Amino acid sequence: MKKDIHPNYHTIKVVMTDGSSYETRSTYGEAGATLNLDIDPISHPAWTGGPAKIGERGRVSKFNQKFGSFGLKK
Repeated sequence: MKKDIHPNYHTIKVVMTDGSSYETRSTYGEAGATLNLDIDPISHPAWTGGPAKIGERGRVSKFNQKFGSFGLKK
């Protein structure tokens, strides 16, 4: 293997959306850096199995709300 091609692997602090935090090892930033997550397993529906807790609803629902009744004859 080539020498000095791998990034520095050090300890950082990860802060979740609810304010809880933990320390882990990563190549992110410098040693002792803080990584603030915008989406994490506590709030993301891919992990929770339910609706998103963030304000964004999605493109399809926005489209249906805006154009849902367009062109329908009553």
